[in-house]
Amino acid sequence: MSSPRRPVVTVLVGNRPVEGLDRVAALAEIRETDADGLASALPGSDVLYLWDFFSGALPDAWHAADSLTWIHVAAAGVDKLLFPELVTADITVTNAHGVFDRTMAEYVLAALLFSAKDLGGTRDHQAQRVWGRRTVRNIGGAAVLVVGTGSIGRSTARLLRAVGADVEGVGRVARAGDPDFGTVHASGDLAAVVGRFDYVVLVAPLTPATDGMVNARVLGAMKPSSVLINVGRGRLVEEEALVHELKRGGIAGAVLDTFSTEPLPVDSPLWGMRQVLISPHMASDADSWVADLAAQFERNFLAWHAGEPLAGVVDKALGYVPFALEDPT
Repeated sequence: MSSPRRPVVTVLVGNRPVEGLDRVAALAEIRETDADGLASALPGSDVLYLWDFFSGALPDAWHAADSLTWIHVAAAGVDKLLFPELVTADITVTNAHGVFDRTMAEYVLAALLFSAKDLGGTRDHQAQRVWGRRTVRNIGGAAVLVVGTGSIGRSTARLLRAVGADVEGVGRVARAGDPDFGTVHASGDLAAVVGRFDYVVLVAPLTPATDGMVNARVLGAMKPSSVLINVGRGRLVEEEALVHELKRGGIAGAVLDTFSTEPLPVDSPLWGMRQVLISPHMASDADSWVADLAAQFERNFLAWHAGEPLAGVVDKALGYVPFALEDPT
């Protein structure tokens, strides 16, 4: 009697060697490839593991995907992955749901503290050898609006509440009595409510519904003393409108980790704005993230191999993993 066929797992590696595949390799054939070799590696593959989560190679290699049942991407955002042929295909997509929640929440807290305590100004004074005492702001009692009520948004809300901030959320559906946000406003009402908040934090995924949601109308409704923090996707914000509001003093500042074009072009006016802190899409990167991503895929593969439900299944029509309480923005 012939032995059962071993499943094939193709891993898109990129520039960073993949980790944590020992238990997977004991049960499956592993094919590691770069983007150029993806089309050659896909025939006969049951699983595609996008360890190189920034790669856009899959659409061009899609014609070779003749056996795929599951794609896992080692990232939270799937907007670059969900091309029309994949959305309509009978293929399950999972992502790194939950891996980055605490790391990104801590980054948001750091962004609030950076802005409230004017740490940028303190660093400038140190470089200039200036003894410049001044009054700064408290974050206890600050009003924070978190746009995006999925797992990252909820982790952010819980951490900010723990340090005394008053937090509300923006999601697809408005409601009261949410366990993490208290009040959740509908995303369509963003411009009407945003003016009540000191900090507006963007953690929403990029979908057709959220693309450009922080537009000139929303930015113009923010308080002149408010700060925008974006750790979601760059295209959530209309950057030209943001630059305009920052130049005219319509908002006090911004902490930006994601941009419409990455890397941020050297001629972007955002680089030269003292009231803006720019980081290179690193809010989710911490010292544990590679090991956490590897362990997550191993757990999901063992479940898949045993015929058990997968964790972190993306609703391909919505473009994210729906949260249990509601479909987040």
